[in-house]
Amino acid sequence: MSPPLLPDFEDVVAAADRLAGHALRTPVLRSAAMDAWVGAELHFKCENLQRTGAFKFRGAFNALARLDAGQRRRGAVAFSGGNHAQGIALAGRMLDIPVTVVMPRDAAASKMEATRACGARIVLYDRHADDREAIARRLSESDGLTLVPPYDHADVIAGQGTATLELLEETGPLDALLLPQGGGGLLAGAILAAGRLAPQCQVYGSEPEAGDHGRQSLRRGAVVHIAPPETIADGARAQHLGALTFALIRDGAAGIVAVPDRALIEAMRMFAQAMKLVVEPTACLGLAAARHGGLPLRGKRVGVVVTGGNVDLPRYLALLGAADSDGVDADLLATRSS
Repeated sequence: MSPPLLPDFEDVVAAADRLAGHALRTPVLRSAAMDAWVGAELHFKCENLQRTGAFKFRGAFNALARLDAGQRRRGAVAFSGGNHAQGIALAGRMLDIPVTVVMPRDAAASKMEATRACGARIVLYDRHADDREAIARRLSESDGLTLVPPYDHADVIAGQGTATLELLEETGPLDALLLPQGGGGLLAGAILAAGRLAPQCQVYGSEPEAGDHGRQSLRRGAVVHIAPPETIADGARAQHLGALTFALIRDGAAGIVAVPDRALIEAMRMFAQAMKLVVEPTACLGLAAARHGGLPLRGKRVGVVVTGGNVDLPRYLALLGAADSDGVDADLLATRSS
């Protein structure tokens, strides 16, 4: 079997056409306080204000919109603990496509409830004992469902790339672009968009120190698999890059940096104080990398994709309360969603 074809810039443009009128064109915001804090001119693409509260709706809708009549009738299956689950559930409801989502038992209650509220069927698993991808593949084969994974899928990657497409259409060429890195779909899509619209832009992924499989993969030159990481960045708990995302990131990323959880909490507080934005821990990875990643950003024009704002309110308040402490309490590290 020949390997699947990599998406390209034209696929991102086509995805933008499909998403027009369905996905929100989220704002690009500035903050003098943030500029001073980092020492750069920052442009924040606020996907925390996207439908379902995260960028994941883009890739999910684009992938489902490309299904033929038979595939739509039979339905789709995905695996996710959070934002992809909500994104594909809403996209399925909008397109009248039945959706099944394989979710971990410890997923955030708010994300599970939002997924179910959109009409998706949920199949639960134990993230430490079960293989979510294997469960989804079995459901695909037994029920004739089309598998739409959260990142290693050409249409998903192209859909995620529309966030960077919109950002660069508004800002013009940037010197650098920082994005959260989990399975690599957002970063891979950003590389496609920036490669055409801003070829001099340095595109960086940012992942939690406890889950730095992307950084390890680039260093080794092959996909590295890790155990489920313990981090508050619950949307970046993927255990490996995909074949498609690794190929695009290996060839197009300027690098991947890793930041500690305490830097994410600090960034959450800055978003709340300086910009009045509720941002989930994973979505703070870009700003945390700008502040603590050791990247050459001083005085440059930098894009930061703020990927989501889905966080349970009690947990959000607890994390903000921990911002002044030296460490992160073990209870806060209890992971929910992905």
